[in-house]
Amino acid sequence: MTQPTPAPLQTALRLAKMGIPVLPLRRGKLPVGNCPACTGSACGDRPNMLAAGPCQCPAPCHAWAAATTDPNVLTSPAWARAWQHAAGVAYHPGGAGLTVVDLDTQDAVAWARQALPATTTVPTTRGEHWTYLGTMTSHNGVRPGVDLKSRMSYARWRGPGTGPMTPLPDAVRALVDKAPAPVRPVLSAVPAPAGGGQCIHRSPAYLERGITMAEQRITAARSAIHHTVFRTFLAVLSTHGRCGCLTEEHIERLFTAAQAKGESVRHCTAAWDNARARLGV
Repeated sequence: MTQPTPAPLQTALRLAKMGIPVLPLRRGKLPVGNCPACTGSACGDRPNMLAAGPCQCPAPCHAWAAATTDPNVLTSPAWARAWQHAAGVAYHPGGAGLTVVDLDTQDAVAWARQALPATTTVPTTRGEHWTYLGTMTSHNGVRPGVDLKSRMSYARWRGPGTGPMTPLPDAVRALVDKAPAPVRPVLSAVPAPAGGGQCIHRSPAYLERGITMAEQRITAARSAIHHTVFRTFLAVLSTHGRCGCLTEEHIERLFTAAQAKGESVRHCTAAWDNARARLGV
């Protein structure tokens, strides 16, 4: 007997037909975790930062980079289990040529109505998503309760929304420049790898993926924020803290994501210092 198509997969196929790259979400609005073959970017990741690939893993790995419009991939056996247990559907706004202004509080919604041009709007659990036509760099915490989701990010699909879509305005792009700048801790100098070889972590794909996933992990936390921030800082430092890969920009992105979840600069700095102390870096 043929099994009925799960509702999330039906939605995903409909969106894919419209040219919107989609992926399954598990409980907690998180993407499917990497399979053992892809853990730690062992698969080689992807040099193209705007789209998925070239990893040939058939599973829905790699968060936003797994998003696809290919119905054969979406309905493949490797994706079947993910759809059976999916709690929702996400999409890659940048891959669809879009930017989502994620307004996570009613105060943020009130601000947007005063400061931003009207556009397609859809209600969320705690606020609204405002979608504009055009892409930009994703950035969390550009204002209290405001995240920008476009390239190298994913957003949960909550429906088509209402109202005509407006081209991405300068007022949204300018939010990145106005984002609060957290305190930047200074990493201890670390010798270059022995033997004269280049540290593998300096691969832009590997490092960018690690920072992006860390931001997403913090952003997705709904409880135990302190613990999540510390564990995320610990994971980043355990991979990149000894090889000289991390820059102030990377650290600022992590701090910004944590501050967007309500962490103070003092808590961020303490968590970072504690993670460094735990690892001895």
